[in-house]
Amino acid sequence: MSKTDKLVVRNLFKVFGDHPDQAMDLYRQGLDKAAIFDRTGMTLGVVDASFTVREGEIFVVMGLSGSGKSTLVRMLNRLIDPTAGEIIVDGSDIAKMKTRELTEFRRKYISMVFQSFALMPHLTVLQNTAFGLELSGVVTAEREQRAMTALEQVGLAANAQSYPNELSGGMQQRVGLARALANDPSIMLMDEAFSALDPLIRSEMQDELVALQEEQKRTIVFISHDLDEAMRIGDRIAIMEGGRVVQVGTPDEILNNPADDYVKSFFRGVNVSNVLTAGDVAVKQDVIMVERDGTVRAALQRIGRAGRDFAYVVDRRQRYHGVVSVASLEAESHTPHPDLHNAFLPGVEPIRADTSIGEIIGLVAQAPCGLPVLDEAGVYKGVVSRALLLEALNREGAENG
Repeated sequence: MSKTDKLVVRNLFKVFGDHPDQAMDLYRQGLDKAAIFDRTGMTLGVVDASFTVREGEIFVVMGLSGSGKSTLVRMLNRLIDPTAGEIIVDGSDIAKMKTRELTEFRRKYISMVFQSFALMPHLTVLQNTAFGLELSGVVTAEREQRAMTALEQVGLAANAQSYPNELSGGMQQRVGLARALANDPSIMLMDEAFSALDPLIRSEMQDELVALQEEQKRTIVFISHDLDEAMRIGDRIAIMEGGRVVQVGTPDEILNNPADDYVKSFFRGVNVSNVLTAGDVAVKQDVIMVERDGTVRAALQRIGRAGRDFAYVVDRRQRYHGVVSVASLEAESHTPHPDLHNAFLPGVEPIRADTSIGEIIGLVAQAPCGLPVLDEAGVYKGVVSRALLLEALNREGAENG
């Protein structure tokens, strides 16, 4: 188990029926889920699932209705007992815990947010948020302070004394999220948490979760049947079919290398502009000038030899400083003291490598040249041009044509 692995699931099964051992024996003999059901009437809800969830990531489990995703997430905190397999959190196997040990584990390490808001109408927002802490025996002053902190995190501190019927659907779901946060969980499980919301509020809640994750870096397992939602919030995605985990990877990895036709069908027609980032499509095919060695004359010669109109200026550590053009260099060459810096084009703003290409289409379309792409340290990673964007956006159409 890696130091960065928070949750490790190994060979996890769930059989629904009176004689699970019989179903497991048939599975080991090579029968599939359908054949086992036909012979025994028992259903394999989760079949030999194995994956890891890294500390601080949003891990999305998705699949069609009946794929086993909700059964899987309920086994992660033993709301449903597994038939076989391991569920290891920080070195402890939840699957082997006795009732008392499991109750203590749930209180200290794990919280769950359901699709239904499950708020008690006679309690205030603050009381609803603190309810889990009250059940755990936390004293009033501490639980109210922790609940208020959680409400502040989801932007509802001003509504602490309101009642659920005074809140919108999105606000009610924020209370459910705050209630989970108040326990300060090591792992947060979210089962279709936003699917009951209308599309606009759902999008806002997704943004809220991503923003909260930027600050807190919690470990989150998020169940969804919505591909757009999974691509938007997930650091990695697990695709389930018929109780099996058929592929795990980043959105980009799964989009570009689907494991089978089932996974490929999920991504047919997906808007790649929400998946690919500037760093995914940037290339280093343009002229690069090292600032320390660059003069206006040398830059003109290099651009001329390469047959290009622009050059991107970096320092010896490859940190970006500016972009020059043939026209700006020629104009500067006629000044008394030509200086490469004075030839930098104004208004060419670099793009962060982790920005989705959907956010930069307008910027690239209006720019006089390809826009430089930088990593978090300002290191030059390449250029995104209109041609590269069109190629990336057309990729899915060509694959599905």
